[in-house]
Amino acid sequence: MRINGYKAIKIVNETVLFRLSSLVVSCLVLLLFISFQANSQKTALKTVVIDAGHGGHDSGCLGASNYEKHVCLSIALKLGESIKKNFPDVKVIYTRDKDVFVELHERAAIANRNKADLFICIHANSASPSAYGAETYVLGLHKTDSQKQVAERENSIIKLEQDKGARYKNIDLSPDALIIIQLQMSVYLDQSILFAERVQSEFKSLGRHDRGVRQAGFLVLHQTTMPSVLIETGFLTNPNEEKFLGSKDGQSQMSDAIFRAFKRYKNKLEGVAEQTSSGTGNNVPTEKEEPSKSSNSEKKDNPFESQASAPSSKIDPIDTVVFRIQFDMSEKQISVSSSRFKGLEVFEYKHDNLYKYATGKFVRDFKGANEYKNEVRKLGFSTAFVVAFLNGERINLEKGIKLAEK
Repeated sequence: MRINGYKAIKIVNETVLFRLSSLVVSCLVLLLFISFQANSQKTALKTVVIDAGHGGHDSGCLGASNYEKHVCLSIALKLGESIKKNFPDVKVIYTRDKDVFVELHERAAIANRNKADLFICIHANSASPSAYGAETYVLGLHKTDSQKQVAERENSIIKLEQDKGARYKNIDLSPDALIIIQLQMSVYLDQSILFAERVQSEFKSLGRHDRGVRQAGFLVLHQTTMPSVLIETGFLTNPNEEKFLGSKDGQSQMSDAIFRAFKRYKNKLEGVAEQTSSGTGNNVPTEKEEPSKSSNSEKKDNPFESQASAPSSKIDPIDTVVFRIQFDMSEKQISVSSSRFKGLEVFEYKHDNLYKYATGKFVRDFKGANEYKNEVRKLGFSTAFVVAFLNGERINLEKGIKLAEK
């Protein structure tokens, strides 16, 4: 069958139009997908709950002339205003915005009801007059008596509640129970530590003494279902620190530091490159990758080099649970031979858009991994914890333990 020139041109035009239409539709779909991805990334952190410790008839710890409840509230309100001003799309919720008493369970319930993406609890500390510095806690096992005492002091306010703390009588904060909670909440532990580390970094940039990221059994953190931290801003029992924390300038500096930490944390979650920002005139320190180098002396001094627990292969057995100790993470990839890792043999994997670094290889041996974790912490990686893998993919630790036991 022959086709005349007019019909041929018509067919060609229709074909071109069809292809152009298909291309336009494909482009629109692609643009919508990119827009959806961008919007979902931009709104990864939608709601933050700020909890000013104590309040009302619960004064908290006392300095010579300052109450913890007032210091906490002032810092909390300043922090909230900074977040609202700089991130109007982020919903800021206070557990209290005035001098009232709020029970511990209600503080956590406020965060849970509002499906918060981050819970920031602000406190001030108490000890001997010589104690000083700031520290940030995540939920976990205390490692020292001083950490235990901080948790006990903050938890003791339940006696001031209407039922004298009766509702908490069935809450188990024993070491075994806290381990189980950590396993169940491991999805949030990484992010809690991530934020806590940034808080401490910003405090250090102020010239504050860095007491580090710590763990303890706080009831208020126990009840939350999102990344959560409790910040001890300083010691009101130390005259110099009380003078700083009791002043408007000191409270502004502390709230600005926490805000910068919040900004860095939010940027990291949402894949935004960190930039310097101004709070009190200090630049936000950007996270820099250490030079990729590994010396013979490092390996020689590595206390784990000769241990059988060190991984001899990156290939895991099929359908078998392997436990490792995660000790570091970064938004940028770091060479596994970096001096930052202090000579440890490193297993790298990517999870939640972060590069994470682990060591050790324990096939179906959670107990061995848990013991090795303590050795890794002695190297200075104080927040190291056990993670589980199956066929090269990270899995829930509690599930890994159960599979290993079969």
